Amino acid sequence: MCFSENLLAHQALSDPDRRRLCKLINFQKLSQEAGAHAAQNERLPLQSIVQVLYFEQISLRNALFCSYPDDDHKPMHRPWRINSGAVSAAVSPRDNYASLRRENRELKLELARIRMRLNDLEKDHVCMKKNMEKSNSRRFMSSFTKKIGKLNIFGHSSSRESSSPSKRSQVTDSKLT
Repeated sequence: MCFSENLLAHQALSDPDRRRLCKLINFQKLSQEAGAHAAQNERLPLQSIVQVLYFEQISLRNALFCSYPDDDHKPMHRPWRINSGAVSAAVSPRDNYASLRRENRELKLELARIRMRLNDLEKDHVCMKKNMEKSNSRRFMSSFTKKIGKLNIFGHSSSRESSSPSKRSQVTDSKLT
């Protein structure tokens, strides 16, 4: 909080002077309260705010992983040590370009995976639609024939068992005579 008061007292400082002053601060050694205040401070340069947020994220991650006793849940990589004077060297244009290219490749791969998944889902949808149409037409025909059978339009009895004995009796009657 002291640095924000200092920046408030010296509002006439130019942006490059502010950046030079903030490079002298080791944001890794800030308390939680000071880090939270610095992250929300509008007078600090954006690069300093990013540093504060980065170190808060690292401390939270370490606190989370330290809560697990076994070694399986510990972070696979160690956090970068960015001291306040070497921030611009740590994020060189070449490193930035390489990380952007890597991120671009990862996003392209993710997009390709999403497209493949979408194609699979569309195929499944078409198959399900066809199955539903077949199922609905079969249900319609079976319910239609049952309803017609119940109407007794042709004068036959509605059940097959009752018609079978009457046919048998007609056949046996014709044989007797």
